[in-house]
Amino acid sequence: MTDVAAYGTWKSPISAADVARGAGPVAFPSIAGAEAWWQEGRPAEGGRVTIMASAGPDDEPRELLAAPWYARTRVHEYGGRSYLPVPSGPEPGQFDLVFANFTDQRLYRLTGIGGDAGEPTPLTPDGAGFRFADLVLSPDGEEIWCVREIVRPDDGRPEAGFHTGGGMKVNRAIVAVALDGSAAADAGAIRVLVTGADFFAFPTPSPDGTRLAWISWDHPRMPWDGTELRVGAVTGCRVADSALIMGGPEESVLAPRWRNDESLYAVSDASGWWNLYEAAAVAGTTPRPLHPAEEEFAGPLWQLGARPFELLSDGRLAVLHGLGELQLAVLDPATGTLADIHLPGYRTGRTQLAVSGTTIANVAGGPAAPWAVLRMFPAAAGSAGCSFEIMSEPAEAGPDPAYLPDARPVQLSGGENGRVIHALVYPPGNPHATAPDGERPPFVVFIHGGPTSNALPVMDLEKAFFTSRGIGVIDVNYGGSTGYGRAYRELLRGQWGIVDVGDAMNAALALAASGEADGSRLGIRGGSAGGWTALASVTSGPALTGLSKAVFSAATSYYGVSDLRPFAVDTHDFESRYLDGLIGPLPEADALYAERAPVGHVTPLTCPVLLLQGLDDPIVPPAQSEAIAADLAAHGIPHAYIAFEGESHGFRKAETVIASLEAEIAFYGQVFGFAAPGIPPIKLS
Repeated sequence: MTDVAAYGTWKSPISAADVARGAGPVAFPSIAGAEAWWQEGRPAEGGRVTIMASAGPDDEPRELLAAPWYARTRVHEYGGRSYLPVPSGPEPGQFDLVFANFTDQRLYRLTGIGGDAGEPTPLTPDGAGFRFADLVLSPDGEEIWCVREIVRPDDGRPEAGFHTGGGMKVNRAIVAVALDGSAAADAGAIRVLVTGADFFAFPTPSPDGTRLAWISWDHPRMPWDGTELRVGAVTGCRVADSALIMGGPEESVLAPRWRNDESLYAVSDASGWWNLYEAAAVAGTTPRPLHPAEEEFAGPLWQLGARPFELLSDGRLAVLHGLGELQLAVLDPATGTLADIHLPGYRTGRTQLAVSGTTIANVAGGPAAPWAVLRMFPAAAGSAGCSFEIMSEPAEAGPDPAYLPDARPVQLSGGENGRVIHALVYPPGNPHATAPDGERPPFVVFIHGGPTSNALPVMDLEKAFFTSRGIGVIDVNYGGSTGYGRAYRELLRGQWGIVDVGDAMNAALALAASGEADGSRLGIRGGSAGGWTALASVTSGPALTGLSKAVFSAATSYYGVSDLRPFAVDTHDFESRYLDGLIGPLPEADALYAERAPVGHVTPLTCPVLLLQGLDDPIVPPAQSEAIAADLAAHGIPHAYIAFEGESHGFRKAETVIASLEAEIAFYGQVFGFAAPGIPPIKLS
């Protein structure tokens, strides 16, 4: 039976608690013998990350790392792959677990997996200010080679190689940590292999162990701006005589993988697109493109340890490629032939590939399929087809698919000079509800974080929480988003707060003009950098983009930036020069920062705003939300500021996810004129 009810008042079986329970992310799969291993978040345990393992779909996934151990690295603050399976002895198929523990950032080794596992034993010293990521096994199997980050209080002494800011010094190198635990009490026992750059990624030994390849870059560049692929000889205790193979200030090179002892594969955007190349491991040679195409074979390097392609034992490459969405495929580097792998229900993959022989592991998802760890068995070269297994299983069954929205890719006009705006539309839908004739639905524009990132069409109960109640969602991949080539990515260069804001507003207006959305009930929400765009869209943005009228009636900021000037000088090292490219260097561009800041540009036309903030956020501190709240109060703009103790950048606790989502939909109801069933009201100041 179908009920006729106003948009926003539809009854839905998808609760905020369901969203919180379904928020346990899976990431970074590995293949360890007969098993797949992966990282998995536990919202009900305060966001703790554990390591899971499974031998197949008939084998219930088991937890390798019991509480309170927490496998999460803080390198670059965004972390990444936090663990590595290592052989436990001469017998094949048995593995130990090496991981970075979140609370002290030390590396530990857990032995006895699959049998009598004891407590993890430390491999690195305590209290040294060390952090570790991008772990690989050394060629001799005796060490972990990885990126080390040293973060210590700034004592005022100048020291070469350190970046000073926010009262901290940060230094990075590629180092070797012995697996026998000899460095657990002696920091000097950690061998330094490579230094000389501000940032490092992808330490990759050659098959014969005589050379090491890596990626490096320096401030003020971000890894999607320009990086270098270097190769050096492994001699004695260090890596010497490094040679520049690919890359530079205007070329982003990623993910080297040795083809043999003399040549490598890597991803480069020299053509304007992240494509695959083969290069000799010596300077001065011209890389060979493997499959030139105007599509992407990689994504932005926000987290360390992610691999966008891998080498199979038969010489083919497992790759991800596409526009906006990434399709798994197998590439023959000799012929350039690309064979897509079709996985029913799974529309896009993450750049987190792992292989063993010709077996592939990846994290993939689709509009009706949440992110899951898949193990795939592609057919032999020259044959078609691929079988696959779902290795990770959700803790609880998902909702009835009838309540899940489809993700419709659209290309909207409205960008400057008629430029296309990429977006995903999720229309409201509920099998037991329909709206009165003539009523158009409210829509909320979702703004992804980053801002150098993108939105993907993967099942998201957070979106279904809204769409199943009659609120549409449009996920905007504004200019500056990844997935559409370097030129689209660089639309935000010097234009943050203008291009993104204009694209968000124009996308919403285009949806309203088409009759799909109610133009008087448009909202916008975003987290982190997306929160900046959401706030700017209702404060400074309209005048700067030439759209002087108000587009949005409500805005929600999850730990969003309200003033980039303090953010630029009081943030973590990885992003400390990010804004040089997005707006301009300080102090020269101070006037631009002031002009685009949401703070100071609240007007009587500013719509009501909901602010949600973690009190322990080191990336966007609470002062950012508190400043815009004070500005809203001074102008008499209805708003609410809700702060959460123990939450950092990105809410991880189940109770926080529940409270914030219920507050958000109650907020929209109050502004748009409906009452969501079963949701407590919110008080606006």
